[in-house]
Amino acid sequence: MSLLVKALREGESIVTVTPESAHWKHVGFVARRLVAGQSVDIALPADREGCLVVLTGTVDIAVGDSTWRNLGGRGSVFDDRSPTAVYAPPSSVCRVTAYDDVELALASAPATGRFPARLIEPQTMKRSARGTGSNTRYVCDILPETEDAESLLVVEVVTPAGHSSSYPPHKHDTDALPEESVLEETYYHRIDPPQGFAFQRVYTDERDIDESMAVGDHDVVMVPRGYHPVVMPHGYRGYYLNVMAGPRREWHFRNDPAHEWMLAPVSRS
Repeated sequence: MSLLVKALREGESIVTVTPESAHWKHVGFVARRLVAGQSVDIALPADREGCLVVLTGTVDIAVGDSTWRNLGGRGSVFDDRSPTAVYAPPSSVCRVTAYDDVELALASAPATGRFPARLIEPQTMKRSARGTGSNTRYVCDILPETEDAESLLVVEVVTPAGHSSSYPPHKHDTDALPEESVLEETYYHRIDPPQGFAFQRVYTDERDIDESMAVGDHDVVMVPRGYHPVVMPHGYRGYYLNVMAGPRREWHFRNDPAHEWMLAPVSRS
């Protein structure tokens, strides 16, 4: 089974990953398109929480007795601003109404219902630059482990043209806290301009997984385990929305020792 899930270029559904289709236990991911005036109901199962991320466009979202209006507003995921998101507990029915053309993502993972629905406003999301030189990328923490959820971790990253990301290669597939945690992960890719592509490799120390992929706009890469670096070619910016979940809601990773040398301080004589 390939780890690359190709997007549908037309219609409401863009891409869908379920625990069943991915052959894992935790992460679910759906991306969809809505047109102006369209309303959809999104129902969460009794054992899964969700995080709705308004990637582009403007919507109203109602969950139970709560309604939040005029959410989102980005024209592109590459806009220099954070998205708007809504956390929804298990058994929720989320009604989404689009004001204009909308791109919407739903991340899901196991939960018991400890936390109520809430709005996650853009100004509460931490934004930061990570890496140096041609390894610089720009991170927005949508639902980090410091914020309430039972399983989900959600983050978006913009990688400039010609830069690497999720690099040096790192993994989080071994229960060895506090050094490393077990987290499944999906990468939902966007490319600017959209005819471009990204390169992503997923590989393990044993090389029982070793897949290198040319990833198109809207495609998803599944990371069940192993290292998973991304590289953008010259001329094309990359964006990805990461969803992570596992037995414990902690993100600790291990760099590939073969490539960790590049993190050492540069000596000056």
